[in-house]
Amino acid sequence: MKKTYVLVLCICTVLTACKEEKVTTLLSGRVVDWSAAHTYYKVHMDECLRLIDLLLQKPVTHPDTKKTFAALRIAFKKAEPYASYLNPPIGHRANGPALPVYLEDTGKVLEPFGLQKMAESIFDGGVSQQDFEKEVSLTRGLLVNLATTVREKPLNTQRFFIASHQQLLRIISFGISGFDTPVSHLGIAESAVSLDALKEVYEKSIASIIQERRPELDRQFKDHIARAVRFIERNTAFETFDRYTFIREHMNPITRDWVAIRKASGLWEGVNNKPFNFDAVTFFETDTWNTDYFVPPTHRNPSDTQIALGKKLFFDPKLSSNGTMACASCHQPEKAYADGLAVNVDNEGRPLSRNTPTLLNSIFQRSFFWDGRSPTLENQISAVFENEKEFNTKIHQFSDAILSDSTYTEQFKKAYGKIPQKNREVVRAISAYVATLNGFNSKFDRNMRSEEDTFTAEEQQGMNLFMGKALCATCHFMPLTNGTVPPFYNETEKEVIGVAQTAKNNKLDTDVGFFSQYQEELHMGMFKTPTVRNSALTAPYMHNGAYATLHEVMDFYNKGGGAGLGFDLPHQTLPFDELQLTDNEVDALVAFVKTLSDTKVDELLPQLVTTSIEQTDNIKKAPLP
Repeated sequence: MKKTYVLVLCICTVLTACKEEKVTTLLSGRVVDWSAAHTYYKVHMDECLRLIDLLLQKPVTHPDTKKTFAALRIAFKKAEPYASYLNPPIGHRANGPALPVYLEDTGKVLEPFGLQKMAESIFDGGVSQQDFEKEVSLTRGLLVNLATTVREKPLNTQRFFIASHQQLLRIISFGISGFDTPVSHLGIAESAVSLDALKEVYEKSIASIIQERRPELDRQFKDHIARAVRFIERNTAFETFDRYTFIREHMNPITRDWVAIRKASGLWEGVNNKPFNFDAVTFFETDTWNTDYFVPPTHRNPSDTQIALGKKLFFDPKLSSNGTMACASCHQPEKAYADGLAVNVDNEGRPLSRNTPTLLNSIFQRSFFWDGRSPTLENQISAVFENEKEFNTKIHQFSDAILSDSTYTEQFKKAYGKIPQKNREVVRAISAYVATLNGFNSKFDRNMRSEEDTFTAEEQQGMNLFMGKALCATCHFMPLTNGTVPPFYNETEKEVIGVAQTAKNNKLDTDVGFFSQYQEELHMGMFKTPTVRNSALTAPYMHNGAYATLHEVMDFYNKGGGAGLGFDLPHQTLPFDELQLTDNEVDALVAFVKTLSDTKVDELLPQLVTTSIEQTDNIKKAPLP
């Protein structure tokens, strides 16, 4: 019966390939036949379906099940670039975290399924055969959807280059960090599969062009992939894999080659509607990220005049109703755009309930405020205007008190052609300024780019722990180190981690977090995953400022979060088990996090000085911690 099924599947695949016309692209005087590369993706999606059907034919406890599942994941990894490019939500769901999903439009909670949930059942056990078959059937539905889309959508130049670029990022963000395979730890070996697959589709499509135009580049690219694969094959253990060396000496050269190959082909110049700049030669460049992608379409490409206006408004306390609070009251440049307090203070100097996060690199998020209730930066700033404990003004009512500074009149006219009647232009200008507060020139970035070789052995160990044993990078995704999910960056993850009220760790904090939005138990105590960049400069930590030092933060995670501390957290998204980090490993993690402090902070410090003294003197200063 199994042989008959395989034969029918193969026949169907061949017939489909025969019926399909060759997909060609004529650019730069060359014809590129994409059909062979397209067939490669189709064949491996079909292989996914064959293998997942095999899993339904044997018990979850059968000795062959793990082997079949590993083969399924390999087939998926070969097809993933194109399948997930064509259908990002389904692709991410098929290979996403084994967590329940809340549907905001219906209020329903979907139980976890997908490859990661199947891995839990297969490798950890403790699941009934009936439940396992349900997981497999639901996951198969996702794979059928992806396979159908891959068959129906012909490969072309733009799809090929974008999909390949995204897969290179997946290797760094997901494959070697364990995000893809938190239970099975197959991700290290699968990274070699992804690299070999890139070489195969390259050879089936554009290799002849590069061999003609840049033969040395063709040889170099293949050699770099071969070296990377050999490195992986010699170092497959999850906890000891040297991610620092792999990214710096293997992945970055491959990414540089790929950008050069794209340019040498003359086929595609790139687009500016994706998260990254396709001309950036690695994912760690100062210009890797396309800021406009993270900004609402109506607010993209702000003028220098609008940004300058926003900067001036950022420091102006006259935006608040009582004239004592500016954005810079809580987001102080000299404190890395935080305020150094456990919790921020209101317009009367009284403590509020949450810690002030840094604004540096904040634009690279899809959720704002600690509970993630605002979808955009503009929405977040508007909420500050309307909050009676902060600016206490109306977004539909212009704060004309600021016009006592006559320079505003000219600036508004230059920026927006008029004096606004509402605060919308004020919010828009401030958001344009905040979106410029980005920096990717930390010691970490410079070392990843090979501009310098200054990482100590302890810092290298810390990075490898961050991306490995300590599991930090499964929430704080490389290279941004925040919770915005690569490679599409359409959502920012929120987590239930069970932070205590104080560093004594004897009582769970009572802040309900994202639960306040939908009253869903799944969200109780859920908060946005922030960036780790510059965190050495922004103590204290967590949404409530409970931990004064990075060592206290590491200790909390090392103990297994709130559940590990003994708190009742049925929906905690962290592993409950202790990480079993040694004191030296905790020190190494802290040392690595300090390398994420950016020189951009130093560049931004003069802004407070250059802002007029009259403008800042009236800001109600928060008390020192």
